[in-house]
Order: sequence, then structure tokens, then C-alpha cells
Amino acid sequence: MSVMIGRILSVFVIAALVADGAVNLVAPNLLQAEMEAVQFPFHLASVIGALCIVSALLYAVPVTAFLGAVMITGFLGGAICTHLRVGEILSPPQFVSLVLGTATWLGLYLQDTRLRSVAFTANRN
Repeated sequence: MSVMIGRILSVFVIAALVADGAVNLVAPNLLQAEMEAVQFPFHLASVIGALCIVSALLYAVPVTAFLGAVMITGFLGGAICTHLRVGEILSPPQFVSLVLGTATWLGLYLQDTRLRSVAFTANRN
């Protein structure tokens, strides 16, 4: 049951990141106002979109899922910091980033027995 919940969480994360990346690549004009609001250069929308999709695809492949999770965490952490830098504390984008980041690692944790065996046993002798 936990593996299925982990897969559902992971599919949710992958879908959200691919959708976000696709908007950045295909219709960046939809995001121009938001990017300007956080003082992020608009011309980098395609780079952000590509990074988002690459991270999601790495996370989707079991062999590279851990690397994808690390990249997603860095990407979402940067989003949280960007909004914090412009004075947006507890804003919807920060909340969404936090939820997606948590779902990323929880999904991986529930699916991967190796991660579960290492996660909370590192300090046991």
C-alpha cells in the first residue's frame, strides 16, 4: 500500500513539474508578470522550463530518481528563496513549492526500500 501511495505522490509531482516546465517553454508570456514581480529575468523562462522538465524526467526514471529528487529540491528551494527575497512570506508559490518538495521525497521514500532502510538508521550502532 505504501508503494502505491509513493507512486501516486511521484506521479503528482512529475505532472506538476512537467506542466510548469511546458508553460515556461511553450507560453512564457503567461508567466511574464509573475517573473517581473519577483524580479527574475523574463528571458530565462525557457531555461527554467528545461531544468524543470529535466528534473522531473530524472525523477520519473527509477535508476535516476534520487538525482531527480535532489534537483527538484534545489529547484523548489530556489523558488522559495526567490519569493522570500522580494518580501513574500508564506505566499502561495512558496506553499506549493514546499508541498511539491515534501511530496517528492515522501514519494521516493515510500517507493524505495533502500532509502527507507538508510533514512532513519544512519546513527544506530
